[in-house]
Amino acid sequence: MDLSSSIEKIHRLAPEQKTALSKLGLVTVRDLLFHFPVRYGNSAEVTYISSITEGADVTIYGTVKKIKTGKAWKKKTPLSTATIEDSTGKINATWFHQPYIAKIIQDGMMVKVHGKAKKYKDSWSFINPEIEPVRDVPIAVGDNLFAENGEGEIGMSEPVYRESSGISSRWFHHIIQKIIGSGLVEKIPDMIPTEILEQYHLPSLATALVWIHLPKTKNDALAARKRFAFQEVFLIQILNEQERQKNMATKGLVIEKSAEDLEKFTQHFPFTETAAQKRAIAQILKDFTSGYPMSRLLEGDVGSGKTAVAATTAYAAVTTRPKGQNFGTLQIAYMAPTEILAKQHFDSFIKYFSHFPLSIALITGSGYKKFPSKVASNFNTGNGSTNISRAQLLKWVANGEISIVIGTHSLIQKSVKFKNLAYVIIDEQHRFGTKQRKNLRRKDDEVVPHLLSMTATPIPRTLALTIFGNLDLTLLDEMPAGRKPIITKVITPSERNATYQAVRKELQAGRQAYIICPRINEPDPDKEMSVIAKSVKAEAERLQKSVFPEFDIDILHSKMSPAAKEKTMQAFEKHETDILVATSVVEVGVNVPNATVIIIEGAERFGLAQLHQLRGRVIRSNHQAYCYVFAESAGDKTVERLRALVTAKNGFELAEFDLQQRGTGDLMGRKQWGISDLAMEAMKNLKMVEAARIEAQKIVTADLTLANYPTLNAALTSREVVHFE
Repeated sequence: MDLSSSIEKIHRLAPEQKTALSKLGLVTVRDLLFHFPVRYGNSAEVTYISSITEGADVTIYGTVKKIKTGKAWKKKTPLSTATIEDSTGKINATWFHQPYIAKIIQDGMMVKVHGKAKKYKDSWSFINPEIEPVRDVPIAVGDNLFAENGEGEIGMSEPVYRESSGISSRWFHHIIQKIIGSGLVEKIPDMIPTEILEQYHLPSLATALVWIHLPKTKNDALAARKRFAFQEVFLIQILNEQERQKNMATKGLVIEKSAEDLEKFTQHFPFTETAAQKRAIAQILKDFTSGYPMSRLLEGDVGSGKTAVAATTAYAAVTTRPKGQNFGTLQIAYMAPTEILAKQHFDSFIKYFSHFPLSIALITGSGYKKFPSKVASNFNTGNGSTNISRAQLLKWVANGEISIVIGTHSLIQKSVKFKNLAYVIIDEQHRFGTKQRKNLRRKDDEVVPHLLSMTATPIPRTLALTIFGNLDLTLLDEMPAGRKPIITKVITPSERNATYQAVRKELQAGRQAYIICPRINEPDPDKEMSVIAKSVKAEAERLQKSVFPEFDIDILHSKMSPAAKEKTMQAFEKHETDILVATSVVEVGVNVPNATVIIIEGAERFGLAQLHQLRGRVIRSNHQAYCYVFAESAGDKTVERLRALVTAKNGFELAEFDLQQRGTGDLMGRKQWGISDLAMEAMKNLKMVEAARIEAQKIVTADLTLANYPTLNAALTSREVVHFE
């Protein structure tokens, strides 16, 4: 037996077991050893949600989410509904004629639920299950992993593993016990140098594998998890530092512009730059002169002025001649995640550069535009630009005749070629994959373009140091002068009508409003078992008929065509519409200064970072702005989390709160980052992340190729390390 041996080679498998292991991504002995327990306790009576089979009587332990009372879709029967979550999935629960359930069970409670599971479309549901609060079965991660006996002793409690239909937690326990008993773990080389293990009091790999699968005490298991959490972050930091060092060894275009040179551009701004904006611009200008390509992340709260920083530094590039030429300019590529945002940046850059003889292009999936227009005015699109053919625009870009090219992921198509690409700007860069970002910055010759990544999504420091560890970080921590803080209120059901009156006053004063709903359509009429969230289409109809009949209401959602979205947004920007009922499609970049009110329905369905982004839609002017947050649940934890929107001073503080309360996976979307549960645990520990970063920098600075660390080098390409693709 060795690490690469297939599981089937060391243990006879039934067909259903092969299928289950395949679903869990487990193929080799190594995979089994790194399939860690999610908790420790008696697993005899526990069924994981991922292991439920149709019609079976099951008992699950999980956390209550979104409990509420309501009425059935057709018969209006009073009911209570909830979602129960464990480490493997979710299941809906409905109690007909039992509205009192929602009074005795609250959000965040750990409960034991017993009943017969049924599947409705793609979701599991219980109907009238037995439910009771429990204390002795913990959640899946963190310090609450253990069903303890006495002072930290785990005793005979078994490790409990993530299961799949056909494979039980106990099966994993016995086969991993067999592997450990063979002595194989003692032969596995440790990728973390001994001196680092000793410095941070971490167990060796062999010890950690035994302690995490077969711990004698709680402290053993915690020490093992700490080691593996450090290991994952350490390996990520090694990769980051290697990329940084390679980048510094690459040639970058030298762009020399002083602050005085930029005054020709900034003097046309209708506002005064903040000190934070000036610092950011100075840092970028310094990077431009370093001789190697800049890689910088500009993180700023909603409305802090990132676009102005991008435009000003873009001006520095496009007023610089290509090397060896006395004509033309260097080129800019500006990529945004949505067509709405790309179009907005196109319009913004036209305004910023209207005083200068430069060409600006827009490339999206739905069309191509160029500014300034050279055709008759009736062909113009309203901002001095014109629609042109794809072939013509791409020819001009390839010839270097277009200075600034703005677009969506369409910019990374192979057909889009630049002659003198010097500067790449990526907005809300975490919405693009690693390959997409690299393709835009692709190296066509010996010189790599400078890169500025931007985000308004508040990111905890630990996450920024890990996910973006290869980037230099600049913070815009100051809002423009005169910008008033948004008045945010968490609204109870009894306050709904009063809130509508407050919104009416703003609309009567000539302002506009957003109303955000979690869904596009109402659920199917026969889907009585689901908690029904407000939908864009039904809510817009209700508001027009019963609440705001005197105002013009329109809708916006992701299923609309690009042309329909643009038409809707143009109408809202021109104030032809008073209220825009939308999904979170407006979360990023939508900029209508006259919109001063936003209502967010079903707010607990969104992460705090997303709620903060949505709220940022109404901080685009110096008018007083309002955000009203409606929750479907009145549970204490839900209300506490939402009230953080009221008390947090800025997005950075909010991000740290959400990280501690719910974890990085909930904050940013764990699948989006591709990080394991253990690495997510590490994100709550700034000292651990900083230690891993420091040690990685020491090693890579001295040995870029890791020639003296063959085991560590091998680990970087194994399945033990996360790659952000």
